[in-house]
Amino acid sequence: MKVSIVMGSISDKEIAKKVTGIFDKFGVEYDVRVISAHRTPYVATDFAEKAEENGIEVIIAIAGKAAHLAGVLAGVSPLPVIGIPAKSSTMDGLDSLLSVVQMPKGVPVATVAIDGGENAGLLAVQILSTKYPELREKYKTYKVEMAEEIKKIDAELGGKL
Repeated sequence: MKVSIVMGSISDKEIAKKVTGIFDKFGVEYDVRVISAHRTPYVATDFAEKAEENGIEVIIAIAGKAAHLAGVLAGVSPLPVIGIPAKSSTMDGLDSLLSVVQMPKGVPVATVAIDGGENAGLLAVQILSTKYPELREKYKTYKVEMAEEIKKIDAELGGKL
């Protein structure tokens, strides 16, 4: 199982680290690339065309401002694409969110929250878990651990602030 994390700019690396943290926890193989839909469009389309034959099973695209990267990759590749809109200096990332989520019919991109690297990683794990049962079991354990952490915090709070 392998996921490609594609950043539109090196400025997206902190978001990518959130994704890789999830993949390290779940044992998912990944690579990280910097490919711009606008500055290196031929590299982007070549990457997307060859992703499946290169063993990639899910693509995560991180981009800000005019965030067309996820759409360009989804327009070329048959693989599932998860878009992460990055908060940029303009509009607190709303511009990025709208660029990623408003895809035309026939070119789906699953979109997570602005800067939502953890959820993108978890969604990729869920997608891969349909093929890899061991990931499904790890994800179930993760959900239990998450619930236990909240219960622990609640108990420590004891109804008081």
